[in-house]
Amino acid sequence: MKRYFAGLTDTGKVRKVNQDAYHIDPDGRFFIVADGMGGHAGGQEASQIAAQTISDYLNSQWDSSDPSPVLLKEAFLAANRAILQDQIDHPERADMGTTSVVALFREEQSWCANVGDSRLYQLRGHTLTQVTEDQTWVAQAVKRNDLTPEEARVHPWRHVLSQCLGREDLAHIEILPMEVKDGDRLLLCSDGLTEELPDSVIANQLKSIRACEAATQALVDEAKNREGRDNITVVVILIGS
Repeated sequence: MKRYFAGLTDTGKVRKVNQDAYHIDPDGRFFIVADGMGGHAGGQEASQIAAQTISDYLNSQWDSSDPSPVLLKEAFLAANRAILQDQIDHPERADMGTTSVVALFREEQSWCANVGDSRLYQLRGHTLTQVTEDQTWVAQAVKRNDLTPEEARVHPWRHVLSQCLGREDLAHIEILPMEVKDGDRLLLCSDGLTEELPDSVIANQLKSIRACEAATQALVDEAKNREGRDNITVVVILIGS
């Protein structure tokens, strides 16, 4: 299946530095979004290391016999090691870390991988589904029924991650198969988008704007119109014949 795609990142209206990063494989084989944290230099560096390392690993091992889930896991582990090494080499960045979400299309199969709270959504028809699960304190509280989704959205701990790249104790990389068909839209995004826009608004933008470049711009503009308190990064993929 053919894929059409576009990506966009924006510093937003409050932050001075963009700590997000994204990478789109020119052949549309894989897509990466990363959202760094740990101070201006640290967050920028961590997200860029993650995006570059994951991209380099996937490129170098693309034709290997490893199944795609193994390829994704090893790519994320390589990124984690690279960030940890950079922390050693640059102690001023010792607290840096990053989320990362990846969509991969290989051997007629589709996969996603995630660490942190950047997200992958799938729009099919009029239904928007969050494919990845946030690795955050509030997401775990919702699963335990300690919080409702509405309470989680405004909870003061909603940005507290239970996992990120750049930690020795990285324990779980979420890797899931995806079933995609003609007409589906996929959205990879940092939480600078989802902090400002509810899923209903995201769905409406994706449904109403066909061109991927226009959709990315509309999503970023809408997030900025609603305060734009964080960096905003979006990658939109249209599955077509």
